[in-house]
Amino acid sequence: MRITTFLTIILAFCLCTLSCKKDSSDDETMNPTGPTPDFYNIVVQDEFTTPPSQVSVFYRVENVDGEPIADLLPEDFTIYEKGRNDDDFKVISSDEGDRVITDNELIFRYNVMLLLDLSASVTNNHLSEIKEAASQFIQSVIGQGVNTSTRIGIFWFDGEENLHQLIDFTNKYNELQDAVNDINSDISVDASTNLFGAIINGTELIRGRINQDNLTDYLSAGAIITFTDGTDQAGIVKKSDAYEVVDSFKNTINYYTIGLGSEIDETVLNTLGPKKFISAEDGTELNASFTEISELIYNEVNSFYLFEYCTPKRDGSGINELKIKLDRMEGVGSKETNFDATGFRAGCELN
Repeated sequence: MRITTFLTIILAFCLCTLSCKKDSSDDETMNPTGPTPDFYNIVVQDEFTTPPSQVSVFYRVENVDGEPIADLLPEDFTIYEKGRNDDDFKVISSDEGDRVITDNELIFRYNVMLLLDLSASVTNNHLSEIKEAASQFIQSVIGQGVNTSTRIGIFWFDGEENLHQLIDFTNKYNELQDAVNDINSDISVDASTNLFGAIINGTELIRGRINQDNLTDYLSAGAIITFTDGTDQAGIVKKSDAYEVVDSFKNTINYYTIGLGSEIDETVLNTLGPKKFISAEDGTELNASFTEISELIYNEVNSFYLFEYCTPKRDGSGINELKIKLDRMEGVGSKETNFDATGFRAGCELN
């Protein structure tokens, strides 16, 4: 009886060992090479230096699919420098230079433009759906409290040359909702659509807003969410000009498009919405489309980082190269830039 029990225990141990080895092998097969290289893109928005030796880089992070990556921590990043006497990049340890990621709400403004096609075809057929979708979008992005970092401006277009302002950029929830509620079927009598002109004019407004924020010591970025149920019929602006504007500013402005119905040109809206294009077959799908964009906006707002550190480089070292590396379990990514250390000296302390 004892021999039988002993053999049973040995057999169970062997089976457990074989099972554990198999699991380990499976894990190695699933990720044999470690984190995926070039999994993250670090897109620099702004960079500057502050005496006595502070280096600041404002950037956003996205994955290879262009999806924003929010809520990263300082320990996810490694800083490397390469000076005139270095053959390769060298890690800057925390002992050599303090570093910090600043809370976005303290230094950042994100301007979201809702750019709505309110030509007669929309107001005659989908007015209630677009109002409900816009209202839900405001609820999702701003909420009923005060969101200090994000502001929404609502503008609309039809066949006329210029945009119409429904409400300027604000983070006041009730005022935004009141503006949406005021949209009625008489807001436009123009059945045409100046889509390309709206994109160009919207870009100019967002750029102006970003520049205004920067003058008040805020770092700033923006997004344009364009909704339309058709194609550009007005012909006021060339398609190529709208394409060129979007391509020129897509690193600082995120362009989203939502197309409703069968009369849209998906190729055009994909080009005008490089961040995300969503097609809604009918008005009942608009709410889900705007909600999907609002979730992307939330992640977008929280994917911006101001990384600051005190460099050990000093006056006389000239132009130094800088590399920021993001290293996480699922993948890595890096960005190289540079800074001028002219005038740098000891005494740097981060707030």
